[in-house]
Amino acid sequence: MGQKGGAMKRPGKSSKAFSAGGLVVLLVFAFAGHAFGNKKPRFAYVANQCGNVSCTGSGNVSAYTIDSATGALTMVPGSPFAAGSLPFSVAVDPSGKFAYVANAISNNVSAYSIDSTTGVLSPVPGSPFSAGLFPVSVAVDPSGKFAYVANQFSSNVSAYSIDSTTGALSPVPGSAFAAGSNPFSVAVDPSGKFAYVANRVFSNISAYSIDSTTGALSPVPGSPFASGSDPFSVAVDPSGKFAYVANQLSSNVSAYSIDSTTGALSPVPGSPFSAGLFPVSVAVDPLGKFAYVSNFSSGNILAYTINSTTGALSPVPGSPFASEPSAISVAVDPSGKFAYVVNQGFSNVSAYSIDSTMGALSPVPGSPFASGFFPLSVAIAGEAVASPAELITNLINTVNSLNLQPGIANSLDAKLQAAQASLAANHTITTCNEMNAFIHEVMAQSGKELTVAQADQLIAQANFIKTGLGCP
Repeated sequence: MGQKGGAMKRPGKSSKAFSAGGLVVLLVFAFAGHAFGNKKPRFAYVANQCGNVSCTGSGNVSAYTIDSATGALTMVPGSPFAAGSLPFSVAVDPSGKFAYVANAISNNVSAYSIDSTTGVLSPVPGSPFSAGLFPVSVAVDPSGKFAYVANQFSSNVSAYSIDSTTGALSPVPGSAFAAGSNPFSVAVDPSGKFAYVANRVFSNISAYSIDSTTGALSPVPGSPFASGSDPFSVAVDPSGKFAYVANQLSSNVSAYSIDSTTGALSPVPGSPFSAGLFPVSVAVDPLGKFAYVSNFSSGNILAYTINSTTGALSPVPGSPFASEPSAISVAVDPSGKFAYVVNQGFSNVSAYSIDSTMGALSPVPGSPFASGFFPLSVAIAGEAVASPAELITNLINTVNSLNLQPGIANSLDAKLQAAQASLAANHTITTCNEMNAFIHEVMAQSGKELTVAQADQLIAQANFIKTGLGCP
């Protein structure tokens, strides 16, 4: 543990990239996954490149319990758990029942059931499951019905249906689906309608529509879409409006708006946005307020606020925040309170608390925490999700906590109460309309009765609720 050996070179494009850098991919919402987030963090899982310091044999997965008050990590009994050869990426299904690990050299996916009490991992029947050549990224769709794996050397995406009882994987019809050259990261939008894949060699993003019945992928109009140089990681915000890509060699972040009908990508104003040296992972918090990027060579984490209207990124005060050199993967827990960064060369995990107003990061007590040898990816499992009614109640409480002028406070409250009543009557479309009316009033009051920061917070929460309801 804590080994500081020779895996600290920046990630490369060659077939030996795994010994130098490895992947990051954490599906933004491999952990938030379900339409309604606000989960408490429960367990963290880290894919470790090697099972020993000499890096012989198979890798493994470190498992931790998360202190929901402090964010501190404690190793679970029996950790680490065996994986295949060169486990590159780990994802957790939205129910928190199953974990999946892409094993690059084994060309397969290890699947585990998660003990809901202890966090212990147990192989599911039939595991591991065959993938393409050099699978480096795995993502689970928000419904928990399908899993997707980016295969770097076969330049395609394996798609699987997930057995909801056992967690076992079965190839969907037509799998594998063609991608660009050297696909390195896969993400699914929170509606489950679209999937996005970052292709390193030609610096572009493949976009697909997802068949909601079979899980099959079909290219969207205009795909692939140009990115920066060597796109390493892709993430979608919880509203499904924006996508973000960490471009390793151009040291920036591409930001896109997503066409809600077609899934097509369009650069947002000001994109790309400057990052550190060799940014390799990007994650968005569950409310869509902040984005975090790990810079492999700079050894730090950039934090940005997200403009809820345009998707543009602005550095938060104090950014970047120190990590270890070789920070290769970043994830935000489903409560939005904590961020976790795996540091490949130092074999540990940095943990941070997130300032809910500004997005700034502060190390949690005891950080960094030891992992296995040369960790590459981290995923978070949360407790049971809040219902949409509970989320609207939370939003009402947020409005009341702002001490607004009575007129605007009463007006906003009335719209949310109307949405709550429509939801109780199973009138989803009316609920969506009430949420839209709430958002429009907040936008109109931004910079007036509401500060811009207050407006952004309310809009982010409202959009999160709309996404879960399936609003257009």
